[in-house]
Amino acid sequence: MPKVLIADKLSLAAVAIFKERGVEADVKTGLSKEELLKIVAQYDGIAIRSATKITADVIKAAKNLKVVGRAGIGVDNVDIPAATAAGVIVMNTPFGNSITTAEHAISLMLALARELPAANASTQAGKWEKNRFMGVEITGKVLGLIGAGNIGSIVADRAKGLKMRVIAYDPYLSAERAGDLGVEKVELNDLLARADFITLHVPMTAETKNIISADAINKMKKGARIINCARGGLIDEKALKEALDSGHIAGAALDVFAEEPAKENVLFGNEKVVATPHLGASTSEAQENVALQVAEQISDYLLTGAITNALNMPSISASEAQKVRPWIDLAQKLGAFAGQLTDTSLTAVEILYEGTAATLNTRALTQAALAGLLKPALADVNMVNAPIVAKERGIKVSETRRDQQGVYEGYMQITVTAEGLRRSVAGTVFSNGRPRIIQIKNIDLDSEFAPHMLYVTNEDKPGFIGKLGTLLGEAKVNIANFNLGRSGPGLDSIALVEIDGPISESVLGQIRKLPLVKQAKALAF
Repeated sequence: MPKVLIADKLSLAAVAIFKERGVEADVKTGLSKEELLKIVAQYDGIAIRSATKITADVIKAAKNLKVVGRAGIGVDNVDIPAATAAGVIVMNTPFGNSITTAEHAISLMLALARELPAANASTQAGKWEKNRFMGVEITGKVLGLIGAGNIGSIVADRAKGLKMRVIAYDPYLSAERAGDLGVEKVELNDLLARADFITLHVPMTAETKNIISADAINKMKKGARIINCARGGLIDEKALKEALDSGHIAGAALDVFAEEPAKENVLFGNEKVVATPHLGASTSEAQENVALQVAEQISDYLLTGAITNALNMPSISASEAQKVRPWIDLAQKLGAFAGQLTDTSLTAVEILYEGTAATLNTRALTQAALAGLLKPALADVNMVNAPIVAKERGIKVSETRRDQQGVYEGYMQITVTAEGLRRSVAGTVFSNGRPRIIQIKNIDLDSEFAPHMLYVTNEDKPGFIGKLGTLLGEAKVNIANFNLGRSGPGLDSIALVEIDGPISESVLGQIRKLPLVKQAKALAF
């Protein structure tokens, strides 16, 4: 009988599910790391929330561990690379908290509009300051969504019910999806200038860190109000304080902070700030939902091999895993290749499977391809939620399967459409199980994937390769491999160069200035 450790507090209904399914469940909460290390080897699975840390040391000691299930979305307390290396599946429950988090954002917006926390404190202190707290109505006001994914779309629906006008900035939101949501798609600067209330619903990435910066705040209309129930670090808290002190921003409601637990913060003590201790997912319904989901998912995997909501493995049966794994690797890397070259809003993704690739679990391959494609812009995307993320943003995904057409027994091609531009990349898996790129924009070449690569498109004219090599040499960029392809003599050419380390923006700038160069990009895999 499989054995699971419930290391954090879960609903008793979750314990009942394990037992009903034939899984032995031990409830041992509040364990120290040392106590956990002593007992973890006897368990096949661990169910956690946010308190227990599944570190590399814990995974190393867990000789029989097969799955870690997180009741909730965040997995900062799990060392996913260590788990992956050990063959441990890491699952979460990404959608059980969506409604609760959206409702919390709406609640904070209403509290902010009517200054409820300050009015409550004043009244309970025995004062009667009726004329002091002059709030604003939200009816007819403009709500600006930064991020229109799962939670953002729920906020939009609730806000429309409150008779607000909703505008949204999201690079992956198509015009068609915006129409379905009943929101107006706008650019970020337009949103900042027009919105009376701004609410954040984006992951924390290099692109979104401090998306509400001093410059962004200066572009907001005077008297705007800001709500953040997404991630700490999306707002420059010092800049926000200055804007609140100056009166440019009327108020802010924050559930998340750059440093948590937030025992001290530059914004604390300001009556214009409504603050809650990361309560976005804290309702009894949400806690019950995620507990039941994680118990079902862990049981399914341990008893049948079914994988659901995994962050380091697509949904696929255990019997398929060995055969399909190298193709999953290829799909993810082809997607990452296309994603790193795409700077505009995606509207469609077409995936072609030929030969042996068409006989595999193409759903898992498509999930992996979409995860690779979307991850450069959306850090929280994984092989499980990528199709949902794509759907939320109106990206049309299509698959075609057909018999072998060319020289390769198996072949996979990804074609992306982004604001009228189409780009394709294709690959295969050789007998050694290693994925390779064999075609870019219908130009044949042959290259393995490498951690660091340089992609250059240029006109096929004499002398270009020498100039590129000389420039890289002078910049101390070592070339490990150089792969070339062209559409024909004197026509378009592609250079895919494996290099020993990251290439700087300054060197990329020099490459782009070379005669004949059309595009130069640094790629990482």
